[in-house]
Amino acid sequence: MGCVHTVPWFTTHLGGSLTELSVSRADLTLSEILSLAIRRTAELHAETCDLSHVRTPQATVVLARWDTTAVEHLVLSDSVLLLQAPDGAVRAVRDDRLDRVPREVLRSHEATDRLRNQEGGFFTAAADPSVAERAVTGTTPLAEVRALAALTDGASRWVELFGAGDWAECAGVLAKEGPSGLLQRVRTLETADAAAGGVRRWKLHDDATAVYVAF
Repeated sequence: MGCVHTVPWFTTHLGGSLTELSVSRADLTLSEILSLAIRRTAELHAETCDLSHVRTPQATVVLARWDTTAVEHLVLSDSVLLLQAPDGAVRAVRDDRLDRVPREVLRSHEATDRLRNQEGGFFTAAADPSVAERAVTGTTPLAEVRALAALTDGASRWVELFGAGDWAECAGVLAKEGPSGLLQRVRTLETADAAAGGVRRWKLHDDATAVYVAF
């Protein structure tokens, strides 16, 4: 049967739990927080839905938490975290497992499902708390971070798909124009690409969200 809930329902509850736990449970690592948030969200619909179904609602995750000394980060699936140093250099933190899956495979739902949350495939936040152990994590001294940004794959297209600039230039757009400026640039490129026959992308738009924080 699968799940009767939508992805927005899932992301609302998972995101709310991640936000609350990131503040209230400073004693937990970000991986532990993600694991607990997934468990909490699963419990909300375990009695009404088949959470073992491969298409149960799921999401990519980017987390960043900081105090007066350090910035912690976590990335799971195909979103990107940018960490900009005081000298302007930008480091992109990525979970590249989905990149290793050939594009032609991703065009087939059945083929993609066989690789979803499986060894040799890629991992997302769905109903299994253990996937939190697969996330890319790290800690950076706060003094080494001037700004950070979280980008879903629909927003990171500006760099990764269209090659309109590198990550440092992307951070520059975010600093000057904000997330809305970057997203508008992406939509403009998508529209132009569609008019040219869509040779650079296999679907016109993707969910695009960007968050920018300057310290």
